[in-house]
Amino acid sequence: MSLTNQKHLFDLPEDVTYLNIASLSPSFKSIEEAGLRAVKEKSRPYLIPSSDFFNPVTELKKLFAQLINVNDYNRIANIPSVSYGLATIAHNISLKENSEIVLIEEQFPSNYYVWEKLAKKYNAKLKIVQQEINGKLWNEAILNAINVNTGLIALGNIHWANGTIFDLKAIRKKTRQHDALLIIDGSQSIGALPFSVKEIQPDAMVCAGYKWLFGPYGCGYAYFGSYFDNGNPIEENWANRLGSENLTNLTNYESNYKALANRYSVGEHGSFIYIQMQIAAITQLLKWKASDIQDYCHKITVSSVNQLKKAGCEIEEDTYRAKHLFGIKLPESVNKKALKEKLTREKIFVSFRGDYIRISCHLYNTEAHFEKLTKCILSEIEI
Repeated sequence: MSLTNQKHLFDLPEDVTYLNIASLSPSFKSIEEAGLRAVKEKSRPYLIPSSDFFNPVTELKKLFAQLINVNDYNRIANIPSVSYGLATIAHNISLKENSEIVLIEEQFPSNYYVWEKLAKKYNAKLKIVQQEINGKLWNEAILNAINVNTGLIALGNIHWANGTIFDLKAIRKKTRQHDALLIIDGSQSIGALPFSVKEIQPDAMVCAGYKWLFGPYGCGYAYFGSYFDNGNPIEENWANRLGSENLTNLTNYESNYKALANRYSVGEHGSFIYIQMQIAAITQLLKWKASDIQDYCHKITVSSVNQLKKAGCEIEEDTYRAKHLFGIKLPESVNKKALKEKLTREKIFVSFRGDYIRISCHLYNTEAHFEKLTKCILSEIEI
């Protein structure tokens, strides 16, 4: 069954056109309620059982594992940010001298600096695959960049600014041929674009929680494959040690970590407020299918996309871009400052990223929102 508009689940004003979930998502009403309940519980800490440090975390990991199609929730770690997850991954990777780390052009900073540092550590080389004129050619260039010298490739499922989809299945196949690692940043895709760990089989995947997962700022998740099963975390916190659920026994220090990815979770990952909010969010997400979210976003945007293309804007072809997030490259004659001011007056919220207006939408948006956006852009093109 196709999805219909879900604005009733949100508390968004009628006069606001919010097309910027890629920066920060609004909360469902149920998420807000879960957070408020948790805040009130903190006022009575003596009523919070010690099991609440662990059981809700397990519940959340199981939900996220289901979302990304992972059998064992113990392969999921709670992280505070993508940069923390990538730092943990890089901390446990060894490279050969002069090997290559493949990145794409204009990758998000958190997914660049960590690999630049790792390259210096092992005297390896960064290999940046330049953006091509369309997604088809860009994907071909990425595949051609992977060779016998490749140590790892790190990229998102889509480009964070323009929505170009990268063929992770083909990239995974090529990396296996050369025994190279595949590290994925799912922050702009998990929850809104179909993704399966079973299908892609990445070595690791990180994902921010405050975008398409509708969680609070400061929470995220990481999947760790078998390459990282016996690695070392970047911090030593008590909750990640074997048997830490027994609080009376904590000073009988334990040298062993909990199994698999549990060793990599950040300290204080049992945050009572964050965990309850994210449980509410992913519970709702699992009621929808990512493919249906894509279909809905395509339906409400297709008319505007066609109008903007005819007016001289550049937008990636449908086949090679996501429908929930895409970039609009304006004609050079457009006064961007004037356009930004007009969008602000009309209460239309988007992001300007590099050469693109980044548009990101969800089930609370309607075709009318895009008609309003398109009218503003066309008015500046016609001036």
